[in-house]
Amino acid sequence: MSALIIFSLLLCLMLTGMPISISLGLTVLTFLFTMTTVPIESVALKLFTGIEKFEIMAIPFFILAGNFLTHGGVAKRMINFATAMVGHWYGGLGLGGVVACALFAAISGSSPATVVAIGSILLPAMVKQGFPRRFGAGVITTSGALGILIPPSLVMVMYAVATNTSVGALFMAGVVPGLILATLLGVTTSVIARKNNYPRLPKASWATRAKAFREAIWGLMLVVIVIGGIYSGIFTPTEAAAMSAVYAFLIAVFVYKDMPLRGVVKILLSSASMSAMLLYIITNAVLFSFVLANENIPQAIADWIVGKELGIVAFLLVVNVLLLAAGNFMEPSSIVLIMAPILFPVAMKLGIDPVHFGILIIVNMEVGMCHPPVGLNLYVASGITKMGISELTVAVMPWLLTMLGFLIVVTYWPGLTLWLPRTLGMM
Repeated sequence: MSALIIFSLLLCLMLTGMPISISLGLTVLTFLFTMTTVPIESVALKLFTGIEKFEIMAIPFFILAGNFLTHGGVAKRMINFATAMVGHWYGGLGLGGVVACALFAAISGSSPATVVAIGSILLPAMVKQGFPRRFGAGVITTSGALGILIPPSLVMVMYAVATNTSVGALFMAGVVPGLILATLLGVTTSVIARKNNYPRLPKASWATRAKAFREAIWGLMLVVIVIGGIYSGIFTPTEAAAMSAVYAFLIAVFVYKDMPLRGVVKILLSSASMSAMLLYIITNAVLFSFVLANENIPQAIADWIVGKELGIVAFLLVVNVLLLAAGNFMEPSSIVLIMAPILFPVAMKLGIDPVHFGILIIVNMEVGMCHPPVGLNLYVASGITKMGISELTVAVMPWLLTMLGFLIVVTYWPGLTLWLPRTLGMM
């Protein structure tokens, strides 16, 4: 009965158009003060302890690093390097866009940031070269979603906070699936381009490629700092996030010199605003999880599913359907913070590895970012391309179907995600 009241109240508030974070907070406060005898002191204590986790500090640092990289000329140099390497293949600039998105995802941790940074530069160039606007929009919108799968990833940090899973293991588990998905999106791009005879770039000389690599090396080194530092044990993920922010500032201001010092204040304020928004969502999600746990709802759901003997295969199918449905009206961070505390205990009871379960959720979030009505990447791409959401939805369909096929593989092949962290001794 408690579960029905809580979720009905949350759904009613969200249907009014109220932001997810405020809907969560009002649901929690209404339920606590009218239907329970939980002392207010317990709520305050849970609120404080829920957001004092060290891992949460990685979120503002990764946001700051991503903003420095987005405005600091790194994206332009990565695009030049990617197109020099693969621009002569079928797909040309489109294929270069997939590679550039994968590279930028590995240093930004954000899908919308990847779409903005790569799309704002590459899409006009693709249209100028003769590619249909729909094709370019489809490539960048879906490839930009790699930002939350290829580490570092803000959504992975949120899942780790919500479930007490190792951030380092999640980062390593995202590497292989991220590279495979990037390859599949590249193949889809090449097949469409070859079928429609879209233009290709002249094959770049090795001297041109070497020059492009030298110009991009400072940005690419951030991958080594983050992933190498975590794997070697030099940094924790949070410390790696802080180092990435400092490094991104240095290369944007003093190495590439694409950002004047006076522009740093604007970046700091923008990052602080975005961080505050995410931390507010996390705060309310912590309280929501507290209410669910206090009412024993996750355990009741777990017992019900186990009692129905659904099994791992059926449960994972239900999880995928549920998360894809949630992606129709919620953004990734909210879905993770609301759904993970509910579904995670069931997954653990069925013996599903927490790292594999986390990557499964992340891939679902990728798909959700690319389909309406609230796909973040669609709205970001719409702002860049000046295309309507319905037109963009049609444009992304071939790549979206590729992502759905990949989701099935990730769901039922745990070894794909767990091989690297196990090999590195992180599990």
